[in-house]
Amino acid sequence: MPDQTALPAPAAGPVPVAGAAASVPPAPDVRGGGAPRRRGARRHRWPVVVPFFAFLAVCFGLPAGTMVYGAFTVLDPESGASRISTENISGSLSGAYATGLTGSIELSLFTALLATVVGTLIAQAVVTSPRPALRGIVVSASGVLANFSGAPLAFAFIATLGTTGTVTQLFHLDRTGFSLYSFTGLVLAYLYFMVPLMVVTVLPALDGLRSQWQEAAASCGATRGQYWRHVGIPVLTPSLLGGAVLMFGTAFASHATAAVMVGSSQPLITIQIANALNGNVLVGQENLALAMSLNMVVIALLVMAVQIPLQRRSARWLG
Repeated sequence: MPDQTALPAPAAGPVPVAGAAASVPPAPDVRGGGAPRRRGARRHRWPVVVPFFAFLAVCFGLPAGTMVYGAFTVLDPESGASRISTENISGSLSGAYATGLTGSIELSLFTALLATVVGTLIAQAVVTSPRPALRGIVVSASGVLANFSGAPLAFAFIATLGTTGTVTQLFHLDRTGFSLYSFTGLVLAYLYFMVPLMVVTVLPALDGLRSQWQEAAASCGATRGQYWRHVGIPVLTPSLLGGAVLMFGTAFASHATAAVMVGSSQPLITIQIANALNGNVLVGQENLALAMSLNMVVIALLVMAVQIPLQRRSARWLG
């Protein structure tokens, strides 16, 4: 037999054809790269958001700047000249104004705690209910009641639980010492719209609790109480704290309900700001009212600084 010499294996890839030019991959076009094109597209998007930033500057930036400037400005009653001073800030944190700020914080803390507990219990009952129709009814009612506040709510409570209200006369509540125009009455009125708001807020977090977690805990011998103590409540804690902070901010900023129901009989910072702006106490207290408003803005910013991280942590656990 003829000696067969081992031939090298053919190289991978297309076999060149005689008379045809070798296929060469096209060189990248360096004249118009993708990155500059993307940067140009980003530059073209900026004009789209200009109206939004203009709206923020006019509707939020201008009032905020005016408030800060007025809070630190004192007018001389004789010459009419203005000067920069912290007298308004110190005045807003002393005397009756400090009492009003403390009263608003106490009312907000108490109603936020009650709304968080009651709203969470109602939401948990809805989530665990075997009737889907109940969830739709509760969610729809909560969405309506959470937005029913202000003067209409105050008039409804006055007609129902006021001195000559229907329920007051029917059950003789006046003999028990109950008064709607007190701290207790304000708590009842605030809970009317804060509890439904908490139900709507905490429902997504309760839905995020996976049934597999409870089944795994039960398979390991854990009781229902141990599951909630070691798994459920720790996972829900960021959402519950975020809801409580939201309830505090809602109660702290409410004005119309308290103004119609109790007027100036209860020391609240929102009512004091309205009285100072309208000159109901002393004429020329507008800058003092701006200082009190600045105090409320600072507290609101602190509330947001606490709520945003809690929302992010809750989304990471339940998302």
